[in-house]
Amino acid sequence: MADAAKTKFTPRVFSGIQPTNHLQLGNYLGAVKRFVQMQDSGIETIYCIVDQHAITVWQDPSDLRHATRELAAGYIAAGLDPKRSILFNQSQVPAHAQLGWIFNCVARMGWMNRMTQWKDKAGKDSEKASLGLFAYPSLMAADILLYHATHVPVGEDQKQHVELTRDIAMKFNHDYKVDFFPITEPVIEGAATRVMSLRDGSKKMSKSDPSDQSRINLTDDADTIAQKFRKARTDAEPLPGTLAGLKDRPEARNLVNIYAALSDQTAEKVVAEFAGQGFGTFKPALADLAVAKLSPIATEMKRLMADPAEIDRILGDGAERANAIAEPILAKTFDIVGMIRSQR
Repeated sequence: MADAAKTKFTPRVFSGIQPTNHLQLGNYLGAVKRFVQMQDSGIETIYCIVDQHAITVWQDPSDLRHATRELAAGYIAAGLDPKRSILFNQSQVPAHAQLGWIFNCVARMGWMNRMTQWKDKAGKDSEKASLGLFAYPSLMAADILLYHATHVPVGEDQKQHVELTRDIAMKFNHDYKVDFFPITEPVIEGAATRVMSLRDGSKKMSKSDPSDQSRINLTDDADTIAQKFRKARTDAEPLPGTLAGLKDRPEARNLVNIYAALSDQTAEKVVAEFAGQGFGTFKPALADLAVAKLSPIATEMKRLMADPAEIDRILGDGAERANAIAEPILAKTFDIVGMIRSQR
């Protein structure tokens, strides 16, 4: 096997979000906001709408098409430039599924069984869950390694899947005595990499929560954003002077983290600024900040969604660019494995 220390992989960023329901604040702060920042890093950035992952659970076809376009609009409205980053939907690049099958044959059942998201999503009725849901992390590894991505910005809940990606890359390289796939690094940083529900600070903010009051959708208008923050669950105590004082106050800590992420400062600075003040003061300040930062995104998304053909054109162009990177890597993978492909 080649000396891994001698292999120089071109730095490249890849990440993706499922097009299910509305893009919400947790997606924005935990992922999209950082996608935009990494676009300015000088490293090639590839961002995907992972529609094949979405169908691991049932999706109404018309809803899936709408959600795919809406997510693309959200990416662009938040600041992603389709000319500077590659933006596409996964199903337009067949190599994702092709490499995913090879990785299904590399990954071990024991690895997959340990995935906490599988346990959470399948629940007690795992016998009725789709095979796709079980194999989801293997396809995610293919999404990443198909582009030899070296860095993946993800939320804390996806860290285990990126660790699995590393395991798959190492096993493939070891089994075939090559140093072909990079050992990808997860990028988990920022004040709000895990945004919690506005109704229950112990639960992650989710697009699938039945209560719309639990989340901020990026399609919410200014009045709705303000109203949701003002009604967010908190406690009766004022804010402390240090983060240690928020240890057993999940709702309070969540709102402080959101304020910090939206204002591009640390949570420590936020509690220092509002120390001793109650939520009657803090929540209106947070609402005003959120409206200023998020309502322009909602406005731009609405404008973009009025022209679905243009969104489809952008995604198609991105898919062509993604395919140009993916195909040579897939072809070399097939060659390493021993598969014959037509040279036509």
